[in-house]
Order: sequence, then C-alpha cells, then structure tokens
Amino acid sequence: MGVSSNKVESLPNTTPYLESDTSISILTTQPLEIHKVSLPPNKTTFQSIKQRLGEVFFPDDPLHQFKDQSPFKKLILALQYLFPIFLWGPDYTLKLFKSDVVSGLTIASLAIPQGISYAKLANLPPIIGLYSSFVPPLIYAVLGSSRDLAVGPVSIASLVMGSMLREVVSPDQDTVLYLQLAFTATFFAGVFQASLGLLRLGFVVDFLSKPTLIGFMGGAAIIVSLQQLKGLLGITHFTTKMGFVPVMESVFGETSEWAWQTILMGFSFLVLLLLARHISMRKPKLFWISAAAPLTSVILSTTISFIFKAQKHGIKTIGHLEKGLNPPSANLLYFSGSYLSLAIKTGIITGILALTEGIAVGRTFASLKNYQVDGNKEMMAIGIMNMAGSCSSCYVTTGSFSRSAVNYNAGAQTAVSNIVMASAVMFTMLFLMPLFYYTPNVILSAIIISAVIGLIDFQTALKLWKVDKLDFLACMCAFFGVLFISVQMGLLIAVGISMFRILLQVTRPNTVILGNIPGTQSYRNMGQYREARRVPSFLILSIESPIYFTNCMYLQERIMRWVREEEERTIRLKECTLKCIVLDMAAVTAVDTSGMEALSELKKALDKRSLQLVLANPVGDVIEKLNRSEKTWELFGSDSIYMNVEEAVAAVSSLLKYQP
Repeated sequence: MGVSSNKVESLPNTTPYLESDTSISILTTQPLEIHKVSLPPNKTTFQSIKQRLGEVFFPDDPLHQFKDQSPFKKLILALQYLFPIFLWGPDYTLKLFKSDVVSGLTIASLAIPQGISYAKLANLPPIIGLYSSFVPPLIYAVLGSSRDLAVGPVSIASLVMGSMLREVVSPDQDTVLYLQLAFTATFFAGVFQASLGLLRLGFVVDFLSKPTLIGFMGGAAIIVSLQQLKGLLGITHFTTKMGFVPVMESVFGETSEWAWQTILMGFSFLVLLLLARHISMRKPKLFWISAAAPLTSVILSTTISFIFKAQKHGIKTIGHLEKGLNPPSANLLYFSGSYLSLAIKTGIITGILALTEGIAVGRTFASLKNYQVDGNKEMMAIGIMNMAGSCSSCYVTTGSFSRSAVNYNAGAQTAVSNIVMASAVMFTMLFLMPLFYYTPNVILSAIIISAVIGLIDFQTALKLWKVDKLDFLACMCAFFGVLFISVQMGLLIAVGISMFRILLQVTRPNTVILGNIPGTQSYRNMGQYREARRVPSFLILSIESPIYFTNCMYLQERIMRWVREEEERTIRLKECTLKCIVLDMAAVTAVDTSGMEALSELKKALDKRSLQLVLANPVGDVIEKLNRSEKTWELFGSDSIYMNVEEAVAAVSSLLKYQP
C-alpha cells in the first residue's frame, strides 16, 4: 500500500529562481516525476517484536553459524562458542607456545609486584593479590575470546573497592569481616557481569562514556598517588578518607613522622620506575625495560633491606607471607546481615568498572591484530572468573591495560600466555614467598604510583576541549568530583553527566533549515553550506532525531518558532510570503503515539494560519505508524507525504503556482 500522490507530469527541475511577477518558486527545465511513498510489508505483532528484540539483544546473530549444520557439528560449534579455547586449541603449535611462554613470563614479572601492590591499595593482605593473579587467568584462558588480554587485579577497581568498604568497616580492626565483604563483593561483581553477558545487556556498560571515564580515571590516579605518600614518607597515622584536601592535611599535618630513610629509598625507586616507563614509551621496542622494572625494584629493594637491616632504621617491610596455593573462601561469603547491601553495592560498582576496562582493553588490542572480541562472551568470562575467584580467596579482577600492553608487545599469540603467567605466580607462591619478607612497603607505593600515573591523560582532555566542549565539561566534572569529594561520588557524577547528556540529546534534538544547492536537486543545512539558497515561499526543516513523548512538545514549539522567524524575515526583506513548511524526516528513525499527536497538532495549527505542512523522506517505521493512526493519516492526506524534499518542493510549487 502506498501514498497515492497525483503524478505531476512535465514538472520542472527543482533548481528554483524567483520571477519578478510572482511569489511562487518556478522550477524549470527537466520534468520531475512524483513517486509514491510505499509502506513496508505487513508484519504480525509477533514478527515485529521478534525483529525488535533481535536488533536489541542479538545484533551479531550468534545463532547464524548453527543453521543447516549436523547435530555433531552444532555440538562442536557450541563448545567453540562457549569455550573459545576449543576454537584455536586444535591449531596450536610449538611456535605459538614459544611466543606465549616469553610473553607469559614477561607479564608475570609485572603481575607479581603489581598484584601485591594492588592488594595493598584495596586494603587487603598482599597475598590476596597473588591469589588473584593465579586462579582468574586460568579461567579466562578457557572462556575468554581475547588473545592479548592479561588478567589480574587492576588499580581502579582495587581503589574503589578499598575506599567503599573502608568507609564502613576498618580493615585493621575487623580483618575477617573486611575479607568477607571483599570476597562477597567480588562474588556479586561476577554475578552482575555474567548476567549482563548472558542476557546480552552489554549496552548498560556504555553509559560510562569515554570522556567521563577519562576524567574519573585521571582523578582516581591522582588520589591513588597521593594516598601512597603515606608509604613514601613513612607516615604511620594517616587519614582513611580519599579526598584531596584530607589527604594533603594528613600529609603535612604529620611531618614529624616523616622518615628520611624511607623517603630516600622510595623516591629513588620511583624515579627509576618512571625513567623505565619513559624509555619504553619513547622506544616501544624496549617495552621489556618498563615491564621488568617493578620486579627488578622489588629484588633490589629487598636485597638492600636485608643487607642493611632496614627494619631497624624505620623502614617497614611486608613481613611473613604464607606459602601455598589459594585456600577456599566460599565459607567466607556474606549473604545475610547488615553489611550485605554494602557488599552488593560495592560489587556492582567495581564490576562495572572492571567490565569497562577489560572490554575496552580487549577490543583495543584486537583491533591492532584485526580480529573480533565478543563483548557478551567477555562479560560472561570475566563474570565467571570473578565468581570462581571469590570462592578461592581472590578479589575483583579484569584485563589490565598495562599488563595487556606488555603482553601484546612481548608477542603473545593466544590466551596461553595467561596460563604461563599463572604458572609463574603459582611457582612463586609455592617456593618464593619467604623472599618477600624483607620487601619494603615503600617499594609497593612506588610501583603503584608508576603504574597509575599513565591513567592521567592530559592530551585526550585537550582534544576534548578542541572537539567537544560538553564532553570536556563532563570529563572535568568527573575529575574534580573524584578529587575533591570522593571516588564514589566522582563515579556517580560521571554516570550522571553521561545520562544527562543522553537526556539532553533526546529531549532537545537538533532542527536545521535546509536550502537548495544551486544547479542541483540537493537540499543541505544552510548553516553548513553557505552556497545553499532558500526556496521562496518554502521553509524546509530537517529533524535530526526520533520523535518521542520526551521531545515532541519541544519540537512543536521549535518548529513554530522557525515559522515565526521566517515570516518576520520575509516581511523585513520584502520577499515571497511563506506558503509551505516541508519537514525532512530522513533522520526521524521512529515516532511514538505522542509524536504523531504532536505532528497532528502542528498540522492543525499551521492550517489555521493558511500554511501547508508536508512530510518528506519518512522511513518505513514512521510511515507505517502514521498509516495505522487513521486520524493522523486522514489529516495529512495523500498530497502531504513525499518520497524526498525535491519532489515535495516540485509538487507543492506546481499547486501553489495555480492558486489565486
């Protein structure tokens, strides 16, 4: 079924010029045929819902590969889909294994000191960081779809978990309860992550826009670095708050506790770590210098501490770490009591952050090697490894950018590099734990600072300022929210700004006036194309958004304002009287009942002012809904809907030409 517009025979071309004795745009030269606007094929309600849900939840059509396959082949494909290791495992070779061994051992040298340091950042015993670098990578190697992602604890998730739990429970006074809440939060983080993947709701993570994440991570990196001044300066009494002001008050309020031996060792190794990082950034082929620097610093500082008996000079060390593999912790999960809501809230927030970082890192390195990472499978893999980790004395883990970058540069070919890394961590936990007894705490602070300082991205912030001021504002609000209020509030501000921008774009869509490009049949935004010219007697507007209940009143008012301004302009310049308003609906991908009602009211209001309203370029969904709404369809009529702007202008010009 289509709109039965009368065919206009021998109509002129749409390039207009104004004759001296008429107020109507006369279009000359070539005839233009007016086409019908066709309706899409009829579909049942079930078919429409199925198609819509498919577009929302299954844009990649994951079941396509199972079509026309034998039952045995379907079983193989299902195993490969659920466990990507079965996809690349049969083709695994010794050459690939050699590359993975090198990269796995390289990231292990970074993962071991970082694991211990990040556990400290989360206010957890250092051994928990090593536990979290053993079990999760093994699980990810089986379930994950990224070849380059190196799994383990990360700074941002560690910071957020530590700050949220510490506000309610002291890790020093209630150590067991704090551990229970950390493991429980990890469990709920895993449940949340896996649920998003299973239900294919990955778009939830997209509400954290990149500008807000840049601001959040930059602010968090500064707070993390300032928190490490406690270790670098040797301060014993330090604030538990995470804001910039209380941290600085604590630093300069306890100058009597500063220890010059600790300061000397800490800043010496910090300079060494930053220098190694700078060299690797300037010359990517020397990535191994930055990768090996943390472990080298641990070995050197431990040796110095042992030789000079650093404990006697006021330099605190890690102390005894138990040998052995991860003990079970399922019995420590906390599923009832007054702190359950805290564990759930902490788990969801850290889970979102971990997912955002892990998927972003995985996709970044996948694009460099030209392969695909399935976001929903990644969510399930990360979620399952966190659920399993919570039952084996691990806290929240995900893909780390720094370790993944080292893994990529070291030549990792498959997820076996995670298995090699986990094996190196296992060997460390079984045989090398006594060696960490004399490792100074100050070296962990230096490692944390050198790791998180890369999260402060000034260049991207400057680009945001140049490209999009609103994105820059969102970035800065998140940054200062973390810095001067709290990490949690900074994250909420980041999410709130992202949501506000979405609501702003939905409720206040853009409308532009179109003009004709001389010598063509094209109509373009007059604000963008200076050569575009108005068509006399016409106001051609483009609506660049779906029309919903949230914006229909705004659009109605904005269009009436365009009409008023155009009428005032024509009177002021003594041009042709406005006769017709053409709405270009090409960008209107959808319309709801409120939107159709607004279009009807707009049509009636313009009719009262003797102005004609016509629609051009309606998409299938819009024209179908207009047709189903009998009142709206009858109101507009067959002569008010056209396939494109040029046909609308030509048809209406022909009618207006012969009006008295």
